[in-house]
This record gives sequence, C-alpha cells and structure tokens, in this order.
Amino acid sequence: MEVGSSQSQPQSTKQKADALQSLSGPFSSSIAKLSGSSRGIPSNKDFHFYCNFNEFNAPITEIADTSQLMLDTIGYSSHLWGKEMAFPDEFDDVYDWLVNVNDELFERFDVSADEFEKLRKQEEERGSKLMSLVDSESGFQLVYGKKKGLNQLMEKDLSSSSSSSAVKVASRDRKTMGTKQKIPFHIPTIPRPQDMFKIVVNNSNQPFDHVWLQRSEDGSRVIHPQEKFSALDFVDKNVVEPVKPPPTESTSFKLVEEVKDLKELAAKLRGVNEFAVDLEHNHYRSFQGLTCLMQVSTRTEDFVVDTLKLRIHIGPHLREVFKDPMKKKVMHGADHDIMWLQRDFGIYVCNMFDTGQASRVLKLERNSLEYLLSHFCGVTANKEYQNADWRLRPLPDEMLRYAREDTHYLLHIYDLMRIRLLSASTESEDSVEPLVEVYKRSYDLCMRLYEKELLTDSSYLYIYGLQGAGFNAQQLAIVAGLCEWRDVVARAEDESTGYVLPNKTLLDIAKQKPVTTNMLRHLVKSKHPYVDRNLGSIVSIIRHSMQNAAAFEAAAELLKEVRVETASEENTVSADGNEAQLPESPARLTTTATESIGGGISINDSMTRNPPGSVHVKESLELGSRTAGICRNGQENSSHSGAQATVQVLKKPSRAFGAMLGNSTAKRKFDSDKKVSSLTLLFLQSFGAFIRDVLV
Repeated sequence: MEVGSSQSQPQSTKQKADALQSLSGPFSSSIAKLSGSSRGIPSNKDFHFYCNFNEFNAPITEIADTSQLMLDTIGYSSHLWGKEMAFPDEFDDVYDWLVNVNDELFERFDVSADEFEKLRKQEEERGSKLMSLVDSESGFQLVYGKKKGLNQLMEKDLSSSSSSSAVKVASRDRKTMGTKQKIPFHIPTIPRPQDMFKIVVNNSNQPFDHVWLQRSEDGSRVIHPQEKFSALDFVDKNVVEPVKPPPTESTSFKLVEEVKDLKELAAKLRGVNEFAVDLEHNHYRSFQGLTCLMQVSTRTEDFVVDTLKLRIHIGPHLREVFKDPMKKKVMHGADHDIMWLQRDFGIYVCNMFDTGQASRVLKLERNSLEYLLSHFCGVTANKEYQNADWRLRPLPDEMLRYAREDTHYLLHIYDLMRIRLLSASTESEDSVEPLVEVYKRSYDLCMRLYEKELLTDSSYLYIYGLQGAGFNAQQLAIVAGLCEWRDVVARAEDESTGYVLPNKTLLDIAKQKPVTTNMLRHLVKSKHPYVDRNLGSIVSIIRHSMQNAAAFEAAAELLKEVRVETASEENTVSADGNEAQLPESPARLTTTATESIGGGISINDSMTRNPPGSVHVKESLELGSRTAGICRNGQENSSHSGAQATVQVLKKPSRAFGAMLGNSTAKRKFDSDKKVSSLTLLFLQSFGAFIRDVLV
C-alpha cells in the first residue's frame, strides 16, 4: 500500500453516501461482501505488527473513528429515542447496548404498525381514505411521531368509543398511547430494606419453624387454626345484589406507613365481614424473599400497607383478623400469598375465597386477574408494574394506583363469580357443586404450610438447564460445588442464589472449567459482585470438585439416561395424534438413586462416602464487610465433617417442570454464539437506512 506525500482532502459526506449507495444488492448482501473482504485484514499479533506502519494504521484508524462516530450519533440521537442511549465505554457492554437499541427500534416499529392498523380500520369504517398521510416523495405512510395529527385523532376516537361503551381505561394502552414503559424488575441503587429497616431473618439450613402455631399433644406436628373447621363451614350461598364499586379516584384511600395507621386498619377490618387482600413481593435481593406491600380493600375503602417499614408490627395487629373464621378473605391466585403471610408475619388465613380457583372451576377463557377485571368490571388493568421492584421507596403514584387496582374491584368480582357458581350448581350433574369445589380448593390452599428451601446432597440436580446440558462427571462435580458455595453465600448475606450466581453463569463455569482466576474473571466479565470478590475461593472449589469427579460418575450416567429418555418421549406421538406423556422430572434422579447402578454402587452410597458438594467452603469468603464460614446447616463450620450435615427435605418439581428442563432448554440456553451473530446481523439490517441518513 502506497500513500502519497500530500494528504488528500477528506471525502465529503455526499461522496461517502454515494459510496455506500453504490453497494449493489440488498443491505445484507453488502454486509456479506464486507464480511468476506475482512478476511484479508491481519488479525491478532499480525494486526498489531502492521499497526506500526502508517500506511496501514491511518486508514484503519479512520474507519474506526468513523464507525465510532456513527454509533455515538445513534446513541445520542435523543430527538429520536426521547432519551440518550450513549455508546458504552466498556467493550464488554457493547453487545447489551446493541440489543437494547435493537429492541427499542422494533418496539417503536410495532407501536407505529399498531397505530397505523387501528387508524386504517377506523378510517375504513368511516369510508374515508388515508391519502393525506402519504408522503408524496417516498410513498410511505408516516405514523410514529405525528403527535399533533394521528395521536390526537386517535385519542378523540378512543374517548368517544370508551364513553359509549362505558369501559374504563385504567392505564395507558401500549398500542394506542405510545411506547410501553419498561419497568425494571431490579433497581440496583435501591438501599436494601434488610439494612434500612433492620429486618432480621433466619436463613439457616434448617426447616422453617412455625412458632405461631400450636403443636399436637405428642409435639410431632403443628396445628393450623383452620383444622377446627371444614370447607363446608365457609360456604356462603346467600345471594346478594352486587353493587359495582366506585372508581379509585372517588374511593377513600390510606397509605399505611405508621403503627397508629396500622391499628386503625385493624380496627376497621374487625368491623367488616369481608375484605380483599393482595401482596407485592421481591425475591431477587433476599434469600427467602421479602413481602414489600400489602393491599387491603373493604367495600368502601382501599389501604396499601408498607410491610417493609412495618414488618414486625403486621403480625401482632393483623394476625387475629386473618385467622377469624367469621370474616371472608377474598384473594386472587393466593398460592404464594398464603406462604408469604406465614413466613414474614406469622399470619395464617382462615375462610378464604380464591377468585383464581373460581375462574378455573367456571372454565373461563383465562384465569388472570387482568382478564377478570376486564371480563367482570370492564376495566383495562395496567400490568406494567407486575414484576416491578417493589422495594422502591417512596412509591410513585403509578405503582400505588396499580397496587390499589389489584384489590379495589376484587370483592365485586367475588360477588359476580359466586352468583355464577350458584347458578352452575343448579345445572351441574356432578356430585360436588361448583361453589363448594371452589371453597374446597381455597381451603386446601390455606392449609399449606411454608417450607424453607434447604440444601441437600441432590439440590444441584434441580438447577434449571442442567438436565439438557450433557455434562460429564467432572462438570457435574463443579455444579455441585458451586451450588453449595452460592447457597452458603446467599444465606449469609441474605441474597437470592440467582443474584449471587445465576444458574446460566453457574452452568457456563462448569462447562468451561476455568482453573485460574484470570480465566474465571474473563468468563464472568465482572457482572456478579460476589463472584468478583471470591475468585480465588471459587477456583479452589472448581479444582477440588474436578478431583472429586469419581463420586459423580453414577449421577452423570443417570442424567444421560434421563436425557435420552426425554428426547425419545418428546419425539413420540400417540396413535390418536396427541403428544406423548411428559417426561419425568429430575425428581426421578432421587428416587432412582437408591437403585444400584453399575458395579453394585448406588448414588446414595457414593454420596455417603464422598458427598457431592462436600467441598470445604471454610475458606475466607469476602462477603461484603464480614467473613463467613457457614456450613450447610447454617452453623459455624469448625470441621470438615460438619459441612456434610444435611436435612433431607426438598421440594421436587412437577413432571411438567421436568419437561421444561429437557433438550429444548439446553439448546436455547447454550447456543449463545448463534444468538450473538443473528442479533448483530439483525441490528445491522435494521439500521441500514438510518446509517445512510447519518452519513448524508
């Protein structure tokens, strides 16, 4: 390559645009040509060598600067995005940035397409045409961004149609009101409630102690207060004319943040016969989870209780009213709420009606609360905050409104569903009336008792994605060791195991088997603070686990058999055209583990002699501001043998859950290279026209 002594004048933007337009064929073909020609560029050490020569370095630098300028222009085009999306400084963050920009682009395209389709349908109904919206030069119909034209027209049409149908719009509709607001499920800047409100929890590896329940005479079990009654005792067949509740704007509301307000709420609940309840929860930044909010509605008032600030006061003031069998508690999908009330407040519910179970008995189209609000109340619910970070304080008005809507209409839905169930009971030929069936299901939900997640010798077998990963014994040993390490850290720091070390990252580490801190650091890319602070300890665990791989040969072989069986069952179709029965879950591993596998050695035997995950975790782990040497039973670990103590209590996933852990999951989870290349190409295709505009 020869470069003249005199510098040529820089090309004008017009010339650059012409050069780009000269690329024949579609944009993807041009990219393919450029990609092919890039093979001639030196790589690795050769690249750095040629960079020493100006003839090579000058054009490469110009290309890099031009590319950087284009990407920066995209990121700082706040007039297009409505916000700045600056190109990241760290190279490791570039992929995430590309994905976010790509998602934003397609989100806007979807919104524009939806707006156009809705407007065209409205115009067709009126018999008019959309010629006024057509750009005479390009022929495209402009939709997105014409706020003063299209959006005002649509808002006018929506207001007229909503008033005629008497349907309330409780929130913004993404298809008609603009881009859907993205609500993060985790806000890293939020101070931890455990620290702010001095919340004390017991994360030891021991079963949960239901201290607020009486025990049987022999002390072998706890007695739920609802045991004194049967489901039939709570059935209410009285028909009451349902009265639709007023809108939230005209209903009395109280945000309960002080003890005196909590006492007033308890007094009001003692004076009513029924009330609706819902909870908002966060499980990502605590080991067992935190109940962040409690919503309560009577026929005339709505209450939102800050259960983080008032955590130690909730049980003493509300325990009796929830236990009172004479008061009906209406909840929706109470499976988890019942558990959270027991765990955090020692509250045990008696006499509950679950509208989610009622929708199943009535065989409605869907069972979600969002559907029930629309179906029975004509209310379009805002579900953007369903998975929001409810630890946020103070709560924004939008989140408070969402929380109120979850219980504000629930008693009215209860009235309407009860009437339908009574009507269905007269027509039913079944031995069990539909209304009674709902109460039996709700009764059973209340009788469930919370169980703490415990670490056992087989816990690692239930990690999502493991069954389809195809790991050998050595990799399986690493999974078990890391599973125990993150459990110890999560319990000590009151963090979720997913925050300490996500399943995907854990499986990636086991797959790559990094044996140095540099290899591990490069693999995790500083995305997990607890991993960054314990690189040395984790590498030691990996090495020790690899040496202990012989203890996992039987488990690896059994996983292989299950994987083959799962694959064959997924490809099998029954004679009548229906899918074959779902494969068994990893729970089969624990039941089959007692059977002798090869050489007369059972998995249980090998676990006893060389327990999986018996990695000595007594090394110093820098857990924030303190050092943890906690063994598996949650106590101080004074010897290696103590780390092997376990409590054999483990919830096993269902057969359907086991099916989700099959080969399809592995393919989706581990084919990351293909995802990166396809998304990058998709991004380049999407921004082809935009880049041309930037150059011009």
